[in-house]
Amino acid sequence: MTPRATILFLSQCLPYPPHTGVTNRTFNVLKQLARDFDIVLLPYFRSNHQPTPEARRAACRRLEQFVARVCTPVAIPAERSRLRRVWDHVRGLCAGRAYTYFEYESALFRDQLRLALAQEKPDLVHIDNLVDLHRWVPALPPLPQACTHHNVESELLRTRAARTRWPILARYVRRQARLVEQLERDCCPRFGLNVVMSSLDGDRLKTLAPSARIVVAPNGVDLDYFRPQNAEVVPGRVVFLGPMYMFPNREGMAYFLEEIWPMVRMTQPSASLRIIGPCSESHRVRYEREPGVECLGYVQDIRPHLAQASCCVVPLRIGGGTRLKMLDSWAMGKAVVSTSLGCEGLKTVDGDNLLIRDDPEDFAAAVVAVLTEQGLRAKLQAGARRTVEESYGWEQVGHTLRHAYRELLGRSGEPSRPDSEGPRVAVRV
Repeated sequence: MTPRATILFLSQCLPYPPHTGVTNRTFNVLKQLARDFDIVLLPYFRSNHQPTPEARRAACRRLEQFVARVCTPVAIPAERSRLRRVWDHVRGLCAGRAYTYFEYESALFRDQLRLALAQEKPDLVHIDNLVDLHRWVPALPPLPQACTHHNVESELLRTRAARTRWPILARYVRRQARLVEQLERDCCPRFGLNVVMSSLDGDRLKTLAPSARIVVAPNGVDLDYFRPQNAEVVPGRVVFLGPMYMFPNREGMAYFLEEIWPMVRMTQPSASLRIIGPCSESHRVRYEREPGVECLGYVQDIRPHLAQASCCVVPLRIGGGTRLKMLDSWAMGKAVVSTSLGCEGLKTVDGDNLLIRDDPEDFAAAVVAVLTEQGLRAKLQAGARRTVEESYGWEQVGHTLRHAYRELLGRSGEPSRPDSEGPRVAVRV
């Protein structure tokens, strides 16, 4: 039997618990790749995700149930010092580089990278997000390399700049977008494989780097964990999923509460909105000033709250990739109203598996229709679950990725081993 190939997996996060979009995807991608490959994970960690040494040790123990080894998670210095964050941006401006080149500067990460390359002798290196980890690309040996693009970051930055109210900040973000675009143009053709979340992101990346080799492997959902429940739906209940430390979610919620929610409440005075996901106290206070709004923050299990929803909303106006909040809601068999950008990259059919509305009045009218028209709600619910079953199970995504990585290594004929990663893990927002 041919020995299993080893992948050195550079990650901008320690992906357990899989509470957020990036950690959710990275955790499940690791599980899927581990069926064919031995994985050595070299991660950074986020202070708001694993704030204590014990939390980091627990995350490593869970990940080591299916990956070969987890190197010591590395702190991101800028997360612990406001002065360091400012200094990283200043250095980026002076050097003409994306500021993340300095944000992810770490002697510990450098030393562990050198040691892993020497000891593990990997067959392939996976870079889990170009913009965050690009400073380490020149340090890699001439091995096959694959890079995941959770978004086309230059496009995301341009959209953010357009939504930024302060002219100086908008100008700075546009500059970052130009630097990141040049990074994408330069690096993507050099990778043996560029993994994107949607065909739309693939087209965008291909425009920037026509010679880049691209494979689409969308985000997925655990179809057994997230499934329709026989719970009592609360009449008039609207739900939004997403962590509020992410700018696109904050901007989308501000848009929803200022321009859409008052029109919903005018027609449906008893309508209630539940916001689910980590949230600062200042944002919680701001959101709960609005009538009928409750901010639940982080919850251990989002399923009971989703089960109560009559309608889920995705009012995003900034973003990229594919939306895990959409997939979770769809898998639970929930009717969704979204902006065009909020469902971008997914297999959507307006009126069949969701309602797509970009004008605030139209969005509000669609939410009211879902809340009040049982036949429409039932149709959208059935279409939602059907879509994820057909296209977005993690098994399907994993098959695509494993095949692409085997081809990159010239091992396309090797079969996957049985899935034996241990007990199922709850995926949470």
